[in-house]
Amino acid sequence: MKLKEWEELPPYMQNEAVRPYYEVLRRKKGTLVLKRGFDIGASLGLLILLSPVFGATAIAIKLESPGPVMYRQVRKTSYGRDFRIHKFRSMYQDSDSGWLLTVKNDSRITKVGAFIRKYKIDELGQLIDVLRGDMTFVGVRPQVQRYVDHYTDEMMATFLLPAGITSLASIYYRNENDLLLGLEDPDKLYLAEILPDKMQYNLLGIKKLSLMYDLKILIMTVLTVFGKDYKPAKQVYSTVFEDAKKKETEAARV
Repeated sequence: MKLKEWEELPPYMQNEAVRPYYEVLRRKKGTLVLKRGFDIGASLGLLILLSPVFGATAIAIKLESPGPVMYRQVRKTSYGRDFRIHKFRSMYQDSDSGWLLTVKNDSRITKVGAFIRKYKIDELGQLIDVLRGDMTFVGVRPQVQRYVDHYTDEMMATFLLPAGITSLASIYYRNENDLLLGLEDPDKLYLAEILPDKMQYNLLGIKKLSLMYDLKILIMTVLTVFGKDYKPAKQVYSTVFEDAKKKETEAARV
C-alpha cells in the first residue's frame, strides 16, 4: 500500500483540509506496508477457507432468482479511482435503478438476500477486491459517485487509502436501514445527516491508523455480526431521524 507524493494526488485532493491527514500517513509508511501485507495474507487465506460458503451462497442465489451471482457496481477507492465491487447479489436483477440506499423490508431484496445481508455474507465477495488491492479490510466503505459529489474538501482525505470492508462508522451505523425506514426521501436525509456524521469517524480512523486499531475494528465487526450493539458516545442522529419522521407525518396529514 503505497502513498503517492503530494504532487501526484488528484488536484481536488491537493487542498489544505486534506494535508494534515496526508502528513499523518506520510509518517506511517511502514504501517501501510504491513497493512497491505496483512490484507494479502488474510484475504487469500479466507478465500480458500470460505470457498464452501461461496459455493453454497452462489447456488442459493441462482436458484431463487435469475441474474448474476455477483453484484458489480462501480464504486470509488484510493485517489478517487473507479472499481467494480464484488458483492453477492441480494436483490432482484436491475433493482438499483432508483434509490441507491436500501431500507428495512425493502421489496427489492430477495429472501436469500435478506439472509446473507443479516449475516454479512453478501460482503464476503469483497475479499476478492482486498486481494486485488482495490480495497482493504478496515477503511471507509466505498461510495458511488453520486454521494462523492457531496464530499467536502476534508472528506476527500478518505481517498488517501483504499476503500474498506468495515469501519467504525459502519459498525455504529449497522442499523442505518432501520433509521431510514418510513422516510419519503432517504437520500436527502442520508446526505444531510448520516454521511457527515459517518465521515467524522472515517477521518478519525485515518489519524488512528495502526495494525492494532485495524484488529480492534475487525473484532468489533465480528461481534456485531453475532448481535453485539455498539453505540457512539454522542447519539445525535437518533433525534434527527425522529424529528424528520414527525415532520413528514405532519406534512402528509395536511
